[in-house]
Amino acid sequence: MGYTVAGEALLAGIVLLGSCVQWLTGMGFALVAVPALVLLLGSAQGVALANCACGAISVVGLASGWRQVRPAAMLPLCAAAACTVPAGTWTTRQLPEPVLLLLMGGLVTIAVLLVMRGARLPALRGAKGAVAAGMAGGFMNSAAGVGGPPVSLYAVNAGWTVREFVPNAQLYGVVVNAFSVGANGVPGLSAGRWGVVVGAMVVGGVIGRWLAGRTSEQRARTVVLGLALGGGVVAVGKGVVGL
Repeated sequence: MGYTVAGEALLAGIVLLGSCVQWLTGMGFALVAVPALVLLLGSAQGVALANCACGAISVVGLASGWRQVRPAAMLPLCAAAACTVPAGTWTTRQLPEPVLLLLMGGLVTIAVLLVMRGARLPALRGAKGAVAAGMAGGFMNSAAGVGGPPVSLYAVNAGWTVREFVPNAQLYGVVVNAFSVGANGVPGLSAGRWGVVVGAMVVGGVIGRWLAGRTSEQRARTVVLGLALGGGVVAVGKGVVGL
């Protein structure tokens, strides 16, 4: 889509919605926004923009919650994620656009379904579970911009509450997106488009924080996962048509 008013409005809406749900649940920007960003900007630019936006939001969120971070659990998870980021970037650069859409949409759809089921997996427990989740998350984040679901599944299997999960998810977001931006680069947007993105992130953050105190955890989770599932299915369909 060109640099039209409709295109700018759509970009702003996608980023605003993603930012809102990120602040509402601690994670969710990529799940909600990546399929739409990929359709709007292309796979490389869409994933790179998601990496930048998620990283920036995570930095702001971590500034107020770093005292609740669990270093013993997060160190192996973040280190493992950093190791697999280059593999994810390399993989996406070898694949044609329709296949990338199928990959991204498929990863989002499968990840959402696993999270919705609250999958209990012995492999995602303890230090080995942190490493496994980190490796999967790093690869998925650089390849498709959606590295959060493995960490969510790890938290479920570790018995973390949402309050415990959010600050640790923010730390993970800072680390994995910093490495992903290093591997994928910064999207080549014009100054005007960057202004749209930043403005939408700010507005989305304000709305998300306001909603956080007025929305039950279960309702917020249902809305986020429903939006993410819809976006994943659309991306898969677009990929199939492109083939």
